[in-house]
Amino acid sequence: MKFNSQGKDEVTYDAIVVGSGISGGYAAMELCRKGYKVLMLERGRMVKHGEYPTANLDSWDLEFQGKVPREEIAAHYYKQNRLNWWVNQDNKHWIVKDDERDYEEDQRFDWIRGEHVGGRSIMWGRHCYRWSDLDFEANMKDGIAVDWPVRYKDIAPWYTYVEKFVGVQGKKEGLAHVPDGEFLPPFDLNCVEDHFKKSVEAKWPVRRITPGRTANLTKYIPELHHGTRGQCQARNRCWRGCPYGGYFSSLSSTIPVANDTGNLTLMANSIVHSVIYDDKTQRATGVNVIDAETMETREYFAKIVFLNASTIGSTAILMNSKSARFADGLGNDSGELGHNIMDHHYGMGGSGTYTGHKDKYFSGRKPSGGFYIPRFRNIDKATERKDYIRGFGYQGGAARGMNLNAPLGAGFKEAITSPGDWTIRATCFGELLPYHENRFYFHETKKDKYGIPMLVFDAGLKENERKLRIDGVNCLEEMLLAAGCENVQVHNQPTAPGAAIHEMGTARMGRDPKTSVLNKWNQVHAVPNVFVTDGSFMTSAGTQNPSITYMAFTARAVDFLDKEMKRNGTI
Repeated sequence: MKFNSQGKDEVTYDAIVVGSGISGGYAAMELCRKGYKVLMLERGRMVKHGEYPTANLDSWDLEFQGKVPREEIAAHYYKQNRLNWWVNQDNKHWIVKDDERDYEEDQRFDWIRGEHVGGRSIMWGRHCYRWSDLDFEANMKDGIAVDWPVRYKDIAPWYTYVEKFVGVQGKKEGLAHVPDGEFLPPFDLNCVEDHFKKSVEAKWPVRRITPGRTANLTKYIPELHHGTRGQCQARNRCWRGCPYGGYFSSLSSTIPVANDTGNLTLMANSIVHSVIYDDKTQRATGVNVIDAETMETREYFAKIVFLNASTIGSTAILMNSKSARFADGLGNDSGELGHNIMDHHYGMGGSGTYTGHKDKYFSGRKPSGGFYIPRFRNIDKATERKDYIRGFGYQGGAARGMNLNAPLGAGFKEAITSPGDWTIRATCFGELLPYHENRFYFHETKKDKYGIPMLVFDAGLKENERKLRIDGVNCLEEMLLAAGCENVQVHNQPTAPGAAIHEMGTARMGRDPKTSVLNKWNQVHAVPNVFVTDGSFMTSAGTQNPSITYMAFTARAVDFLDKEMKRNGTI
């Protein structure tokens, strides 16, 4: 494939950012704010804030009661919807069609993608939890993979920095292993969630239950929450896109701020094929791009390249960036590119009926999911397990259902307008260890319609995860029973990696170029003007939702390069 520029001067920028999702939007905003002329390249279609087709539709406005017909699933979403809940009428326009961008599997991998401007920041779960040294020191202490080259003290100021802008609602709990952040007022627990909290904490004080910490603006502060934003309306329609800008997304937050600087050029339908490398300078000089609509190929040039195309996308670009110096992919001296895929595994959870508090109800549709139970296993000697390492956390909530026990007839209409019993539900998210053999690679012969090699996934859970899952389900069952629940039901149905949509690893950071791809500043060891700040850089997975960590590392990386550029004139 031959790439030809349309005149180098016309396509040269200070920095190129590949991807417009959570980390790409943050990288572009930070660079633009510091005065850099930035080209943002997004492989998917253009979307602007407010262009959310189903955001204001009620359930009765959606075809097929919101479900997608089986024939349509079979034709277009046969992998995306293996979870049986992800693709619906209200969000299917955000989801990649498998027949248009398929992939191969040695082991099942649920690669959930949203390729459009804003990426998955439009439909992310918004949970934001800081890491601690329990996470950053875990690999070193357990003798797993490689040690993180950073510690919590290095990242804590950047968590504070991004939380103020993002807007995270939550409650301070004083837990060292899940540190408190800069919180907006929380969506409080409802009466049954509070009952669950008191019952569990009375029996197991280490099992703390707190309102889920999410990037929803319970309080809009104009001097902090820049962009096209406003207070959350508690509609709980977040994955459709929010016309109020009530939650953090690239479309409502970072991209508008970057655009207001006058330094941003945004190009959609621009598929980055590879990074251009100069053997003489040992630096990247730009990227090769394929126009998704015309198939035209072009080159764009810059002093700095940020890869934020997703954990899989960024690493695939590096793997496809081959040269005399890097025969196996840009920066792949360690041979770790594509390896160490991680995700949070779930498919374990449960529910129970609570018959009390029948004189109470709740108002609103809080989009926080209800409660969060941080990890309480293997955090110290008192909580240490002998059968597995690391841990798990829970997300859940309590609500009253409809009263459907009345027989059909005149009384049925009246019955269903009165509430039924309360139900407490929770899902357990477990940590997947960074196994070298969990990987993706290029198919030897198959290519997509753009001539880019097709990806093949080969990753799965192992014995440590299987033992962790059993304990996670058992703990949930005993907590529901301790709260006085009846009809308690739990399940343990292992999901494939990717299903939690928290894929991480594949271009990990570390101290040694022989065992890692990136250094502590998210730079490719051997190509220091290439930064990777999406989930690719993660060296372990933790149990917490990772997006706020991506943003913190992104802001830190931009600050570092800016200081280096001002000091040396280069990076």
